[in-house]
This record gives sequence, C-alpha cells and structure tokens, in this order.
Amino acid sequence: MMTTATTSKLFTQVQSLFQASGGFASIRQQAVESLENQGFPVAKAEEYKFTNLSKKLENGLTNASFAEPFSIDQATVDAHIFADFDGDVLVFTNGSWNKELSKVTQDYSVEVISEDGLLGAISKPGKDAFADLNTAAFQEAIKISVAKGKVIEKPVLLIHFNQANEGQIVMPRLLVQVDEIAQVTLLEYAVCLDEEVYFSNALTEVKVAAGSYVKFFRLQNQSSKAILMDTMETDIHRDAVFTSVKISLAADMIRNNLTLNLLDSGCEGNMYGLYLLNGKTHVDNHTNVDHTMPHAVSNELYKGILTDSSRGVFNGKIFVRQDAQKTNAFQQNNNILLSENAIINTKPQLEIWADDVKCSHGCTTGQLDEEALFYLQARGLDKTQAKGMLLYAFAGEVLEFISDEPFKAHITNLVMERLGTQF
Repeated sequence: MMTTATTSKLFTQVQSLFQASGGFASIRQQAVESLENQGFPVAKAEEYKFTNLSKKLENGLTNASFAEPFSIDQATVDAHIFADFDGDVLVFTNGSWNKELSKVTQDYSVEVISEDGLLGAISKPGKDAFADLNTAAFQEAIKISVAKGKVIEKPVLLIHFNQANEGQIVMPRLLVQVDEIAQVTLLEYAVCLDEEVYFSNALTEVKVAAGSYVKFFRLQNQSSKAILMDTMETDIHRDAVFTSVKISLAADMIRNNLTLNLLDSGCEGNMYGLYLLNGKTHVDNHTNVDHTMPHAVSNELYKGILTDSSRGVFNGKIFVRQDAQKTNAFQQNNNILLSENAIINTKPQLEIWADDVKCSHGCTTGQLDEEALFYLQARGLDKTQAKGMLLYAFAGEVLEFISDEPFKAHITNLVMERLGTQF
C-alpha cells in the first residue's frame, strides 16, 4: 500500500528538488511520474513493513534542500583513509566528485555523466520510491569505466565526506561499467563531518560484462543522526562474478536495497552482510537475486548481532525463472540477540519456476551458546573475553569474504572495538 503522492507530506517536502533538465529529461520524467502515481511507502507497505522510512524523513526533513559541495583539504582526506591502504582514491563531498583531491593512477576512467541514455538501464524507474527520488533529483552522476581486458590490480576507494545542515539531502549517483574479461575491486565508506540530521539517498548501478570479476566492499559507520538509503542494482553477464560485502555498524536508520540480476549462463552473484547494532539503531537489508538463465550460482549470507533497543530487518528474495535450470542458489540469515529489547524481523524467500535446481534458504535467531561460554571460561578467560571471542567468531565468517587485507583489518578493528574484544 502506498500513500497518494499529492497528499504526502514527504512528497511535498522534496518536490522542489526535482530536476527538469540537466540532460536527463526522459528518465527524470519517468521517475517523477512514478512518484506522482505511487508516492512514498507508508507503514502498511509490504516492502517497508518494519521500516517506516517515510515517517522518519517527514520528521527529519522539515526544510528539505540539497547539501552543496564544500571545500576540503588533503590533510582531512588523508586523516580518514585507513592504515596500509594502497590504491586509488575518489573523493566526494556531499555527493559531488572532487577531481582535484582524487587520485587515479590506474587504467580506468572516471567522469561526470552528461548524456542521456546511460543511467536507468539497470535500475529502471518505478521499482522503488527512493530510487525514483534519486533519479528525479540527483545533482551529479559519476561513471567509473573499466575497459575490456583491463585488470585493475589495486583497489579503488570511494570516500564520501558529508557535511550537511539539519534536514538536508545528499544524493549520490554512480554508474560502474566493467567491460568483458576485466577486473576491479571497489571499496566505499562515508565520513560524517558533523552531527546534524541528514538524509543520504544513494543509487548505484553496476554492469558486469561477460567474463569479468567485480568486488564491491562497503562500510556504513556514520553518525547516530544519519538516515541512510542505499540502493544498488547489478547486471551480471555470462561467466562473470560479482561479490558484494556490506558492513553496517552505525547510523540512525539504514535501509539497504541490493539486487543481483543473473542474466546469462555461468555467472555468479555473491552477497554477504554483517550488521552490529546497539542503542536504537535500525538497519533493514532487502536483497533480491533474479536467476534468469541456466547454470548460474548465487550465494548469500547475512549475519547480525543486536543489543540494547536496536532493530534489524532482513528480507531476502531469490527468484528462479522457468529457463534457469541447473541453478544453484544458497541463502542464509543468522542473528544473535544480546538484550531483551533488541528485535529482528527476518524473512528469507524462494520463488522457483524451474524443476532442476539446487536451492536452499534459512534463518536462525538466538542468544550466545551458554555451554561454549562456560567452556571458554573454564579455560581461563573471563566472561567478557569469552563472550567477545564467541561473538567475533560469529561475525568473522562474513569478514573473511573481504579480500582486500588492509580494508578487512580496518573493519575487523572496528568490529572488535564494538564487541569489546582485546585479543
């Protein structure tokens, strides 16, 4: 169920941000029409049943406006790059690319898109209201291109610096196009330079052409007042492999939409996630895997540790179309609750129209194993150390999918700090 857009407070708040030109008139018009027809989701909308993002924004965006690009110096950038990083850096301020502070040394291209027809081919208007909002209102779209046969040896870090007045919106828009038999690893995180309430509504489209390998590792560790909407949709072609790892540690409310379209035989899509939630943090992971052709593989593992009055949501859908024979699809969601007030809503789903497939899904929710806790304490660890070791072992399974060692070490330190472990 959607609210009527013309009576929606949120629609009225953001309507002035819609762009009428800028070289993207056609796709913007489609997005605006979708918003006008469907509006933003209300509390009873099935896809946002446990995450009333519209209400949160109505309260937080009393005077919605764009957060403008701002000046930043090299010292500030360097201070927020994790230890031992060795690669290229793309710097963004409030969603706009800062070319002067970015470092591009390898054989790929970065550009601001000005022509129509490139955006929206993967993430089409009409699928989600907040993706439509991005399409209707983004200020600048960036394209990262890796040409056929190019292997980008070192990772590319996308670091977003956000500095917004209360109620402002950051609207990042990114297109990643990796041509045939190419390889690249992308890392991404954002840095809040103040503690104001703001809304980041990001949309990323990724094309993984035949025979290519793309890894995208992302960290969400922002201020307790940040409201985040992050949408990523990928097209994966013949014999290509795409791997996503998303680590969610801090913000006020986070909604992650991730869609993998497996469009040809022999392709593989991997989705891994970890969320460590405390206070009143709310994180909602919605994933979709669409198997359309035979002999494709998908793997999905999301894990959560929740304490205090935090809330987690996991809704994972796997579609296996009639032509997608010999599909191999795996999905699992596991959660540990450390307090009586923490809440998890989990819903793994399979929809299968083919008859020769291997698919499995499941979820678990529980507390720490008391026998394992007692065993570790009996061998000299105090209760805090034993608890931390068990929690880290639980979380570490997801961290192992991060192949960039310095980034993995950085995130591991954050996770250990959160879990209170010292070993």
